[in-house]
Amino acid sequence: MGGGPFFVFCNIFILFCIKEGKGDVMSFFTCKDSSKVPGPICGSALNGLNERACILCHRVFDSGIVQRDSINETVTLTSQTPPAPVQPLTYVSGGSIGGNTVLQNLVITRIQDRPNFARVQGDAVVPVQINYTDANGVEGSGFSTITIPFDVVLFIPQDSLVPYEIQATARITLPIGSWVSGTTFNVTGCANLVIRVVVEAQILVPTYGYCLIPAATQFNDDVCRGFFDLPLYPSGLSTNNN
Repeated sequence: MGGGPFFVFCNIFILFCIKEGKGDVMSFFTCKDSSKVPGPICGSALNGLNERACILCHRVFDSGIVQRDSINETVTLTSQTPPAPVQPLTYVSGGSIGGNTVLQNLVITRIQDRPNFARVQGDAVVPVQINYTDANGVEGSGFSTITIPFDVVLFIPQDSLVPYEIQATARITLPIGSWVSGTTFNVTGCANLVIRVVVEAQILVPTYGYCLIPAATQFNDDVCRGFFDLPLYPSGLSTNNN
């Protein structure tokens, strides 16, 4: 790699490596070339460092967890699958899904005697999925949102050209629920809400160079494994003449 500075976008993703001499796909955790994939450091951490790299990433200035153990909400579903279920419906399970947690009604008030801290208030709107069965026993699901209010104290950096952001990630589980009518359910559960203060920044870090990224192997069911490994002709050689 060259000696000049370069820029990469900081992200987390899954890579694959190919076992030498084989066609097997392995993950970071089983790849033989451990010097070029993430994992534990054996020996000195300085071995292999070859440059300073400027990466574009979110620097986290502060973060905290808000827990709610008594969520009792009434939710109305949208985008039901399959459509028009036969009522009455029976609640099965529910919880948050992979959609983005949206912050609303955000208010940030700096604390007078603690200039680097502020009171952060708002509502986290979390998408959830509700699973049920209809009167014919057909499984179905629909989507809604649950709003989690929060009121916390966090470290807030001073004003700069690049503004800070308040972000949140939520996980909700809804083990208890009951059908009300139509597409409405009462649900009970708990939630974890992680709130972060971040700034998109260019950070200088020491690196070991680029990760190993070999050619990927396409997924297949490999139903013919073993069949294609058979020899073309049977082995009929024998030293026994009987």
